Amino acid sequence: MTKGTIDKISKLHPSVRDEVTKIINEINTSVLTGDSKVIITQGLRTFTEQDALYAQGRTKPGKKVTNAKGGQSVHNYGFACDIALIIKDKEVSWDTKKDWDKDNQSDWMEVVSVFKKYGWSWGGDWISFKDMPHFDKKGFGDWKKLLKLNKDKDGYVII
Repeated sequence: MTKGTIDKISKLHPSVRDEVTKIINEINTSVLTGDSKVIITQGLRTFTEQDALYAQGRTKPGKKVTNAKGGQSVHNYGFACDIALIIKDKEVSWDTKKDWDKDNQSDWMEVVSVFKKYGWSWGGDWISFKDMPHFDKKGFGDWKKLLKLNKDKDGYVII
C-alpha cells in the first residue's frame, strides 16, 4: 500500500479505517494480479477544501468536479474515498475498461466489486452525476444527517 493511501486512510472516520485498509489490501494482494494496484486519491476533505472544489468551473477556472459545497459531501465526514489505479508503480489511471491482469474483467470493475462486497456505494451507479472514482459507506451517505451530528474531540461525527 502506498504511503499516500495509508495517510488518506488514517484521516477517514475512525469507524471505517480498518475496513478500508482491509479492502485495499484484499484488492492489491488477491484481486488485481497484473500491473495495476488501487490507490486512494481523496479521503476526508475539510469544508474549506470542499468549497474550493465547488468553486472550480464556477467562480474559478477549470472543469466542474462536484455539485457539493462544504458540508454537503460525505467526504467532509470521512465516510467517502476516491480511488485510481496505479500502473507498474508509476502511471496513475482512471481507465474503467482496461484489464491489466488479463482475467477478462476490467480491473476497475474488480475494485468496484470488492468495495460493494463490504457495503460501500459506488458513484458510478449514480444517475445524474456519475463519479466513477467515488465510494461511500452505505448508511452514511446522507450529508444532511451527518451535518446534524455532534462531533468528538478530533472533529469526527459521533455515530
